[in-house]
Amino acid sequence: MTRAETVAQFLRGEQARLVGEFERIDGGGVFRQAPWSRSELGTGTARILEHGKVFERAGVNVSLVHGARVPASIVETQPSLAGRPFVATGISIVLHAANPYTPSFHANFRYFEVGESTEDEPDTWWFGGGADMTPSYGFAEDATHFHVTLKDCCDRYDPRWYPAWKRACDEYFYLPHRGEMRGVGGIFFDRLSDADSVTWQRCFDFVRDGCATLIAAIEPIVARRSDTPFGDRERQWQLLRRGRYVEFNLVYDRGTRFGLQTRGNIEAILMSLPATASWGFDVRPEPDSPEGQIGRFLQPTDWAAGVGRSQD
Repeated sequence: MTRAETVAQFLRGEQARLVGEFERIDGGGVFRQAPWSRSELGTGTARILEHGKVFERAGVNVSLVHGARVPASIVETQPSLAGRPFVATGISIVLHAANPYTPSFHANFRYFEVGESTEDEPDTWWFGGGADMTPSYGFAEDATHFHVTLKDCCDRYDPRWYPAWKRACDEYFYLPHRGEMRGVGGIFFDRLSDADSVTWQRCFDFVRDGCATLIAAIEPIVARRSDTPFGDRERQWQLLRRGRYVEFNLVYDRGTRFGLQTRGNIEAILMSLPATASWGFDVRPEPDSPEGQIGRFLQPTDWAAGVGRSQD
């Protein structure tokens, strides 16, 4: 079994475990399964829950793909890899809750090999991934819990990882045309490899720990917010904020671009989008309103310090 196959086998197991956890948290919805296979690309399975008690849409996807040439989205930053074969596997998780006070959550972990793969040592390899949270209404205690949980996971491996990856997340999940972050961030890492003085096994161990940490990071926030009363005003605001989410995923997200460039399963690629979203023309909430206050959350903030201190 190659290293890519080892990672893929683990991720398939995590998909089943996380689906069970999210069904438990939802308390009513059931994930349906949509496997796909293409001889020239690879295999994958999309697991989707829609219109549950808590989650309006939730998805957990796993894929193992290959190709004769590294996609353009990778070559853009590593031209030396152009024209070489690749193998990639990953898991992608997205949760869009029905209640406007419950944030959306996203996480993914992925593994990439370039060159001829062997059981011992692939030519070039790296891990990537992360987790982030996107609220429509901001609560400091939620952002703090989410970040502290992720920081604790990172600190078990290297105390330098969280501050670097938190900063990378703030920079990545940013909409330049809006001048705002997509949410309150989290962690984002890419191309973690032996070039960072860490072994393959150490990277894999972190990915396994990261997957195991997701429920602890998410469930208390969902439990705290999912029964909060709301009306049409809050629902309309949620749909507008989801529009920002869609803009980022369709314009900037590397995973979406990678999936489209490899001609992957389009339903699985776009499962990250919310079931419903809206766009209003020049919507400007009152600055002191609950809707207007979300702006202060959409900036780099030291949430793990527990005090919501803005960073310079």
